[in-house]
Formats: sequence, C-alpha cells, structure tokens
Amino acid sequence: MTVILIILAATVLFFLYGISIYNRLVKLRTMVQEAWSSIDVMLKKRHDLIPNLVETVKGYATHERETFDSVTRARAAAMSANTIQEKEAAEKNLNQAMMNLNAVAEQYPDLKANTNFLQLQGELSALEGDIEKSRRYYNGTVRENNILVDTFPSNIIANIFSFAKSAFFELENAAERAVPSVKF
Repeated sequence: MTVILIILAATVLFFLYGISIYNRLVKLRTMVQEAWSSIDVMLKKRHDLIPNLVETVKGYATHERETFDSVTRARAAAMSANTIQEKEAAEKNLNQAMMNLNAVAEQYPDLKANTNFLQLQGELSALEGDIEKSRRYYNGTVRENNILVDTFPSNIIANIFSFAKSAFFELENAAERAVPSVKF
C-alpha cells in the first residue's frame, strides 16, 4: 500500500511539474510574440517618419533624385517584409539608404538649420534608440524561450506540444549593429 501511495505521489508530482513547464513555455512564447509586436510597431513609426524627412531634404536638395528614390524603395521593402529574416534584410537596406540621405543632407547647411528638419531628426534618433531597446528585449525573450525548448526535461514537454525555437533579430555585421547616426 505504501509503495502504491509513493508511486501515486510521484506521478502527481511529475504531472504537476509537466504542467509547470508547459505554462512557462506558453508564457515565453507569448512574451516573444509581444516583444516582436513592439518592434513591429516601432518600425512602423519609423517607416511613417521617413517620408517626412525625405520631403524636407528634397526641398533643399532637388537634384539628388536617386538618393530619394532609394530611400523610398527601401522603406517600401521594409514595410512589406513579413518574416524576421525578411525584416532584417529590409531594415539593413533601409539603414544604408538613410545613411546615404544623411550624406546628402550634410552638403546643405541651410537644411541643417531648418527647425522642421531638426524636429524630424530628433524624433528619428529617439525612435532608433527605442527600436534598439526593443530588439534587445525581443532577443532576451527569444533566448529564454530557446533555452527552455532545448534543455532537459523541458524539451520533452516542448516536443510533445510542438513548441519551437524562435529566431533572433540580428543584423549581419558589427558596423550595422550600431544605431545609425542621423545628425545633419
């Protein structure tokens, strides 16, 4: 009788432990989704701000058509990207286009003194910082999720209920990891 009670108690404890792991996996999956949503919202704000910045620069640098077109194309590609990998590549291209726009604006001292331009520059700089913080939070939640999905014994529960590892949001090279400078 004692052996049966011990086996029953161990079974109940194992079952409760499995429920605990399952709940942690659900929580982390939800946190990863929430963190990605936060990045997505900030990228949308950034994408909405860029046309205003381009239009302001256009007023001063009308002969730089190719630069403006490349920023517009990169923004459109970034907005239409769906997966994390597509967004990484699109944001890389958009950052490069914005650096080119920065180089154009450097040639126009009157533009650098324009209050509307300075306000847009400040908003974009603040937004870039917020995006970087969101990326770090997202990657932290992905790390926690992936550790739980990979480690024993939680990997057993993860496999049973089809929990998968999430992708990190990373840029390809060290130079691109820095927040782009948009000082004009």
